[in-house]
Amino acid sequence: MHVPDGFIDAPVSAVTGVVAAGAVAVSLRGARREQDQRTAPLAGLVAAFIFAVQMLNFPVAAGTSGHLLGGALAAILVGPYTGVLCVSVVLLMQGILFADGGLTALGVNVLDMGIVTTVVAYAVFRGLTGVLPRSRRSTTVASFVAALLSVPAAACAFTLIYWIGGTTDIPIGKAFTAMVGVHTLIGVGEAVITALTVGAVLAVRPDLVHGARGLAAPLKLRVDGELVDAPARQPVAPVAARSNRGLWAVGLATALVLAGFVSFYASSSPDGLEKVAADQGIDKKTEEHAAKDSPLADYGVKDVSDARLSGGLAGVIGVGVTVAVGSGVFYMIRRRRTPDATIAAATAGSARGGEDA
Repeated sequence: MHVPDGFIDAPVSAVTGVVAAGAVAVSLRGARREQDQRTAPLAGLVAAFIFAVQMLNFPVAAGTSGHLLGGALAAILVGPYTGVLCVSVVLLMQGILFADGGLTALGVNVLDMGIVTTVVAYAVFRGLTGVLPRSRRSTTVASFVAALLSVPAAACAFTLIYWIGGTTDIPIGKAFTAMVGVHTLIGVGEAVITALTVGAVLAVRPDLVHGARGLAAPLKLRVDGELVDAPARQPVAPVAARSNRGLWAVGLATALVLAGFVSFYASSSPDGLEKVAADQGIDKKTEEHAAKDSPLADYGVKDVSDARLSGGLAGVIGVGVTVAVGSGVFYMIRRRRTPDATIAAATAGSARGGEDA
């Protein structure tokens, strides 16, 4: 659903850019509260994983394909504020390096693919986990439903934006029906990928899944016919001290394999937006991408003639750059969080001292 330049007129593109920038600024502040010493290093990895999986277009209908949007996955794994930032980093790298998604339409793409999907998915996820039994299975089911609904929600958002600022005059009702129809099918693929990934992380490190915090219910013992809370077990080592290196290495290796090798076998059919745009006439005023001469444009390395090698190298480079940029962003967020926490603690201590006096 990467919107190219020329689909949306300049005034609406500018407004969505301002809205997206404001949402990213809010997310930067919110991410400071979500990230800690354990989870911050994984946020960059989540961005790189989303980049890799987005290269894997899967067929959804005759002549149409789809790919992961990633908002639901990021929100559940690392939190909604951090999730917005993860998807935004991916979209920025794709637009600048790979000429995927227009640069003037970056605000549209961040708003549609990053903010709408994350907000809708996390709201649905929290609503379901609030009524379902607190278990890993319920968390995985909630992840599936949240991801499923987030994709047609993004399709609705794009249709609304196009209705306001589209550059061609088309029957918006037909465009809405086509967009929601095909992206509901794509949502099934999104849901499967999200649920499998969340379930896999839950199986090995549930403490690192933001949406599963507080998942474990207190152990109960039956004493004299009554259920009572069991004494808390003292861990051998603090949870915060558990190393993330193994999970980080496996996740990065998986992303590199998906982007560098598996992506060659992805569907070459146009994705949902491209197909609808061609059928409905939305693409009549599409403009050339400003980064069309990038050495990595269209997910291939310039001057490498072998298609398999070219695409694989581009995927590996994309994963590397995305994990580096993403990790750098979240490292800075964590560094700013530490002084803020120190100041807050000192202020609280001073206030308590004044009360005691």
